[in-house]
Amino acid sequence: MSEASTPVQKEEDLELDDDDLEIIRKEKVNGRDFLKLTEEKLERHGMKMGPASRLADFAKECKERKKRSFSSYKTLKDLKEVLAKYGIDGNGIGAIRQFPPKTYTLEDNDEELIQCIKEIKRRLGNMGTLLADSNEAMRCEYISAILHASLYIVKRITEKEITLAPQLEVVSEENTGRVDYAVKALEELICITEGRLYQVVMGFAQNLVQCKSALQVNKKRKADTAFGEDFDYIYGIVTTATDWYFILYASDRIS
Repeated sequence: MSEASTPVQKEEDLELDDDDLEIIRKEKVNGRDFLKLTEEKLERHGMKMGPASRLADFAKECKERKKRSFSSYKTLKDLKEVLAKYGIDGNGIGAIRQFPPKTYTLEDNDEELIQCIKEIKRRLGNMGTLLADSNEAMRCEYISAILHASLYIVKRITEKEITLAPQLEVVSEENTGRVDYAVKALEELICITEGRLYQVVMGFAQNLVQCKSALQVNKKRKADTAFGEDFDYIYGIVTTATDWYFILYASDRIS
């Protein structure tokens, strides 16, 4: 069933029977749809007044529950608390163990590589070199050029349909907000990118929470190579355009 099924089925005090749940399944109500449910909508699709009223009230309560925004994670204390959830004692990115990424060799005459260099040179000519005080919008111009070229190369290698979604809204059980860039394979999020002005450490706190949220709304995927076992995972990137940090985020560990 959709994302809405879990909270509905766990709320025993709603006293919903199989007929009520079947209406939710039949109408393919997902997480966002659930938050917009009203008593009138439910009754229109055949639900009795009692359960329709209880379910509409519950949907309203869920909507009103405060979710913490990604952008609110901006202190060393926040990062330390996020890392502590994965058994990492510290408030710096050096405490996160590294993972060995797969590599792919590009020839100097690779078409996408050449195009990427042209795009970067064009931006350098129009906007100038990135400096320590260059704003985030300027940095995103360079980040975007690199991401677009990278996606074309990955699509060529994997022969998979992969897209880039800027400013994608991600809503999970505890957090909400827009991510700077999301890489998607069909409807499944596979990578979340956070562009930063200079506070890379703070970017890690936000990106880890973004990855956690994206993983919650994702379909389950298997990874049989990263840690030698099957688990759900997603990649995170924190970048200032000149420095790039990559995260492998799993439900029970990060690296």
